[in-house]
Amino acid sequence: MDKKRQQALGDALYEALRSQKTIAPFTDNGEPITLDDSYQISLRMLECRLRDGEKIVGKKIGVTSKTVQDMLGVHQPDFGFLTDAMEVEDGGNAKIEGNLISPRAEGEIAFLLKEDLIGPGVTDADVLAATEAIMPCFEIVDSRITDWKIKIEDTVADNASCGVYTLGKGRVDPKDLDLPNLKMKVYKNGEFLSEGMGSAVQGSPLTAVAWLANTLGEYGIVLKSNEVILSGSLVPLEPVVAGDEMYLELEGVGTSSIKFI
Repeated sequence: MDKKRQQALGDALYEALRSQKTIAPFTDNGEPITLDDSYQISLRMLECRLRDGEKIVGKKIGVTSKTVQDMLGVHQPDFGFLTDAMEVEDGGNAKIEGNLISPRAEGEIAFLLKEDLIGPGVTDADVLAATEAIMPCFEIVDSRITDWKIKIEDTVADNASCGVYTLGKGRVDPKDLDLPNLKMKVYKNGEFLSEGMGSAVQGSPLTAVAWLANTLGEYGIVLKSNEVILSGSLVPLEPVVAGDEMYLELEGVGTSSIKFI
């Protein structure tokens, strides 16, 4: 796919984001598309957001757990960028109308970095050494692709289907924690919904972040000091509508909540 076409598709995703109108999957239009094409499309969409005044504050990996992969029919991780406009204050309100299309909530572990991670060659130990703290987190994924009919190329192009996110209460140095065995419990509207372990994401959240550093490293992208890295959902995705409230507890770390209006 030539650069002009990549830019046109990136512009189409940006317009879908701003208009809250979905577009057909790129993988269904009969035009060959590679993961490299998808990444370049996502960069064009990101460029448009940065022109609006947004700033990159982190990165994310998604579709890391088998449960989420089976739900979406996508069987390898995706990756994308976080901007300051995507963050919702913990306990705050996420507006759906005019902002989100078909949101789904994920409970995750977020990493706050104190050192750069430059792939390839990043290990779990490197991630641990570079992490200042982990935090409980909700990511609200949202697809600009019609009816979530995505393949890996579609979701990478669409900035890993990122909508908004929260960073919850509690920041803990992970060095003394058993991250694969950290338990998360998620509640919806005051009722228990689901639970999961840190091992749900590629066996360990450390492994997921290392994968992200190494994958983005192939494109010359660094996970930077002071950035937030979302490591993937420990639990099944949960559709949300206006009036819903999500709450989670990450054992030994803290809580996070978000309301939808």
